Amino acid sequence: MDIQKFIESSILRAMDHMEFKNSTEGAILRVSRDVPPSHYVLKIQSFTSFKKSEKFISQKFDAGDYKWKFCLYPNGDEDEVEGHISVYLELADMDSLPDGWEINVIVSFFVYDQLRDKYVTIQDGRIRRYHSMKTEWGISKFLDLETFCNPSNGFLIKDTCVFGVEVFVVKNTFKGEFIPKMEHPANSGTHYHNWIVKNFTKLKDERYISESFGPYKWNVMLFPNGNNDGKGKSISIYLSYDKSFKGKLFVDFILRVKNQKSGPHIERKVEGHMFSPPDKDWGFTNFMALDTLKDPKQGYLVDDNCIIEAEVKFLRSDIQK
Repeated sequence: MDIQKFIESSILRAMDHMEFKNSTEGAILRVSRDVPPSHYVLKIQSFTSFKKSEKFISQKFDAGDYKWKFCLYPNGDEDEVEGHISVYLELADMDSLPDGWEINVIVSFFVYDQLRDKYVTIQDGRIRRYHSMKTEWGISKFLDLETFCNPSNGFLIKDTCVFGVEVFVVKNTFKGEFIPKMEHPANSGTHYHNWIVKNFTKLKDERYISESFGPYKWNVMLFPNGNNDGKGKSISIYLSYDKSFKGKLFVDFILRVKNQKSGPHIERKVEGHMFSPPDKDWGFTNFMALDTLKDPKQGYLVDDNCIIEAEVKFLRSDIQK
């Protein structure tokens, strides 16, 4: 699996706790998850000895087609952040990059909670821009030492701890979609259809289709005994259109079973729907319960006839050329 896709999917699947807090560096997002960091893990067996060093710089590791280094300051990288652990991600091997290079990155730093068996990832959620004048980004107040050294928090157990980093390089695929202006203004407006379905209880076929209406030859599709999970329980009603049309249609539409007495009509509305090949039918599997439709007191089936109405409001089209 592509490592970048793994990062995205694993974060979404594995997170089970999220917390935002404000800091001088902006909003910090904390997420606890089961999955370890994908790109780099640092295990320290004696933090007491390690803490005597001013700065740790890792070996190079690969992420997003670039080489990086993980930097850790066990006592903070500046006087004003004393009492904190500082972490940074540094870009390596920049000599091979072209002139005017720029890399956009989302960085997540980790510390392992050994008591709960969770990796706590801490990030500010911002895209960081690496370029020739800025080759290192991080969090100066990643974790205060008092919290880190408290054994009840699980980060430092028997003088052992684990840190890590995960790097997601934001790459522009230049993929997208263009929705042009409406090409057929003459086809705009709302189109109506009134379909009287006669001898409803005697219908034997699985599906029936109304006469076409409107410039795109819309049809109402009726499954009198239901379709899919509505079979035997409900009637299913869908809206369809001319299969030879090559393009996309954007519409609002209403499907309705009319009450022929004095009660309310049963209707379903869909707004801003896009009809496009190959999926050209859209509607409702459980449109209306068969028991309700066939109840003579309700008024939806009179003289064994029911009336189905459709309203289709054309919004715009995207013609494939």
